[in-house]
Amino acid sequence: MALTTGNEDQVSKYIEDKTSHVPSTVFLGAAIIAMGVSAGIKCMGHDKTALFIGQWAAPFLLLGIYNKIVKTEGHD
Repeated sequence: MALTTGNEDQVSKYIEDKTSHVPSTVFLGAAIIAMGVSAGIKCMGHDKTALFIGQWAAPFLLLGIYNKIVKTEGHD
């Protein structure tokens, strides 16, 4: 089932409405926690798991940027 332009706009508006209520510090905190957990797991010798969890930081930060843009620019 492909999204049409109308459905896509509705989905985007719904997501932007819900994410605009989340404080930006939640995403920053999630990124810092991911880095800390990754470092701890790395110290325990689980290199691949540490790398996997450490890679979560960038998406969390990107979500925070998206969240900030939605809050400052608003949504249509």
